[in-house]
Amino acid sequence: MKDILNHLFEHKTLSQAEAREVLQNMAQGHYNPAQMAAFMTVYLMRSITVEELEGFREAMLSLCIAIDLSDYHPVDLCGTGGDGKNTFNISTVASFVVAAAGVSVAKHGNYGVSSISGSSSVMEYFGYQFTNDEAHLRAMMDECGLCFLHAPLFHPAMKTVAPIRKELGVKTFFNMLGPMVNPASPRSQMVGVFSLELARLYAYLFQKTDKQFSIVHSLDGYDEISLTDGFKHLSQQGEALITPENLMGVRLQTHDILGGDTVEASADIFAKVLQGKGTSAQNAVVSANAGMAIHCAKPNLPVAEAIQLAHEKLVSGEAWQRFQRLMAINQKSVA
Repeated sequence: MKDILNHLFEHKTLSQAEAREVLQNMAQGHYNPAQMAAFMTVYLMRSITVEELEGFREAMLSLCIAIDLSDYHPVDLCGTGGDGKNTFNISTVASFVVAAAGVSVAKHGNYGVSSISGSSSVMEYFGYQFTNDEAHLRAMMDECGLCFLHAPLFHPAMKTVAPIRKELGVKTFFNMLGPMVNPASPRSQMVGVFSLELARLYAYLFQKTDKQFSIVHSLDGYDEISLTDGFKHLSQQGEALITPENLMGVRLQTHDILGGDTVEASADIFAKVLQGKGTSAQNAVVSANAGMAIHCAKPNLPVAEAIQLAHEKLVSGEAWQRFQRLMAINQKSVA
């Protein structure tokens, strides 16, 4: 690792093969915590290259516990995290909305790194028991059209770096990798990223696959459609700048979409919004993200119609019913 660090400190980069090997060695505990922390810090100080990102992704997928949910044709709604904005759990609420709209969801998630409550944090608060048992996950997909894939259960080799990431408390290149290493390898994916540069890296890599993808980055830094500013949208059809006014007819303020200061407070906001009792701003931001995910999975459905469908499923309480059904099935199948 000393040679690798010296190589990087000289402003050089890694090849795809080198990046894959380094991450595999990290996962297998071949380096000490200080060396791994230094390695992660490099990518806080300079941009990651396409070759490095692809190599890291290959290593993660080679080490993960894969699961086959392809017959459900699921979509994933997963953000990189690391934007430091501490929004409420928008993509998690949106996942239930998408499922209520008839599109299966395989939600990849983890605990929050730069926010109080990540998707795994809020689900765990409500008593959801994470599992990597395929039979249990398929039972949830059959009954609810949605299951949660808690990253640590599918990427056990990453337990060596988890404490270091937690102690650093800032986004690392593992945040960049999160949405790319869903163990179910969904063919449709809605991804929010914390920088435009990373959005373009994602688009470049996704274009090499047969994936239907929708990548979003709000220009004021959010890793989702925040409706507080315009956002870049990248897909197979190219790149576009979309304003909140054009998409939803409204522009929100930062305080409109804030999460709580504790997991409990965040869970309270999550439940109220999911029950259809959120503010008009909260409903709008969830509908925008869920609608874009529905459109990603069903590209023949116009975006405006997909957003309207999402809004209906949210305010009617159908998304909340999906949540309640999922919790009941989870307790029954995992217990």
